Amino acid sequence: MKKLVFATTALVLMSSTAALAAGKSYPLVGQVAEITSSKITVIGGNKKKWEIARDANSKVPADIKVGSIVVVNANLTAEEVVDKTPKAVATPAKTDAKAPTEPKAKP
Repeated sequence: MKKLVFATTALVLMSSTAALAAGKSYPLVGQVAEITSSKITVIGGNKKKWEIARDANSKVPADIKVGSIVVVNANLTAEEVVDKTPKAVATPAKTDAKAPTEPKAKP
């Protein structure tokens, strides 16, 4: 019985980890501009073109064609992250400038 509980717990934890690794799914609504075996191009409501990669595991109905209105649920994966934070501007070093002295009064 303990082995069954352990095996079930391990299976649940592994499937949870796999779901987390996939990341969040984002829906994209738009009109199909192009569809191939490797990608689908959708023009969103803001007229922006989105090219989404697809593979044999992608669930795509056979009747989808150019012009169809679709909702594509896709996961985003970062390929590269570049730091664009502006570098601090170098400030000139402060000097210990002495305050100007007043001329001595002549007697």
